[in-house]
Amino acid sequence: MQQTPVDYQTVKRVIGSYGLPDFGKATIREVVAISHQLEQETGTEFIHMEMGVPGLKPAQAGVEAEIKALQNGIAAVYPNINGLQELKDEASRFIKAFVNVDVAPEGCVPVTGSMQGTYASFLTCGQCDAARNMILFIDPGFPVQKQQITVMGYRYASFDVYEHRGDKLRTILEHYLSQGTIAAMVYSNPNNPAWFCLTESELQIIGEMAARYDTIVIEDLAYFAMDFRQPLGTPFQPPYQASVARYTDHYILQISGSKAFSYAGQRIGVTAISDKLYHRTYPGLTQRYGGGAFGMAYIHRVLYALSSGTSHSAQYALAAMFKAASDGAFDFVAEVKEYGRRAERLKRIFVNHGFYLVYDRDLDAPIADGFYFTIAYPGLTGGQLMEELMYYGVSAISLSTTGSNQEGLRACTSFIKPHQYELLDKRLQHFEAHHPVD
Repeated sequence: MQQTPVDYQTVKRVIGSYGLPDFGKATIREVVAISHQLEQETGTEFIHMEMGVPGLKPAQAGVEAEIKALQNGIAAVYPNINGLQELKDEASRFIKAFVNVDVAPEGCVPVTGSMQGTYASFLTCGQCDAARNMILFIDPGFPVQKQQITVMGYRYASFDVYEHRGDKLRTILEHYLSQGTIAAMVYSNPNNPAWFCLTESELQIIGEMAARYDTIVIEDLAYFAMDFRQPLGTPFQPPYQASVARYTDHYILQISGSKAFSYAGQRIGVTAISDKLYHRTYPGLTQRYGGGAFGMAYIHRVLYALSSGTSHSAQYALAAMFKAASDGAFDFVAEVKEYGRRAERLKRIFVNHGFYLVYDRDLDAPIADGFYFTIAYPGLTGGQLMEELMYYGVSAISLSTTGSNQEGLRACTSFIKPHQYELLDKRLQHFEAHHPVD
């Protein structure tokens, strides 16, 4: 047994104490808990790459607006379930400025982060038609979204889109949507965990197929405008954030304050429901709620039951950040480009020590540098690699939990500290020495 940076027996004992039948299927929170416990017990610093938590300072415009709102006594007032009008107006304007599509303010609804936004979206979409309560995941994707489906008792289907890029996407969507059981489909763009970006032509295919089979599209824009290969940060000027909103009338955009504005702690985001979907009535919603269009059911039935509104002061913060970005006073894309710089350095270190990138191409172009990247090591499955790296003080999650068919890990750049590049390099030197490749 080789000596490892983190005591071998301690790692073995702590992992075993969690009673996980397959460590490769551990949730993000379980991996975080294990890595933190090992840090505490051994005194060894971990390089945390498991959890997608912002590692930059929150946008100052939001902090100042929220403080002012609190000082003005807003904490004593229940928020309107429809949302602060100022936020709704600025969200609509922000979408126009950076996506170049029109969503009326009434359809821009504050939520306690995109997690709540997707939960409410899944729940409402699955109630529209009794014959359709399946959600189609265009994977890989955020693991917790499938947990949401399980919690609400729905079913889901999924496929790894990396094997169906370009024109092949139409064929696989036809296979699933033609069965008549899919209420909605969901994907993230840029992709969590692989960081590839669906192109306008691929989004057009998704939109056309959704229209053909009357399926709602949920587009998770948690990493809004973070394809750093393009200059996406200038308001009201192309290029714009790619979106399915140009190609179908029935869509829901999830726009989070967490990553683009580093405002994760306040749990604030916006669900933007297209105008036609907002006003459309469905027989399932009418039967369940006695009337009302999709938007009304989403807000006044589902969201109201879930949280009775979203943090009042955080709504002022997000409104201010949207306004500053749309005014051109706050270049939020320039701020988050730091993640791309970190990814470039981290990838180089891993590759130099025998690792390889799992999702390495974005159609005919190299994958972008950003919030996440994916790694693998010859001869090891994703689960095996995930456990092995624990002994070297590096924590990440297996791709198997994201709906990927590939073997490997998702690594997040957000928690990396300046001194940890050298530390990672040294630890991977040991790892490579202990895991020679034939």
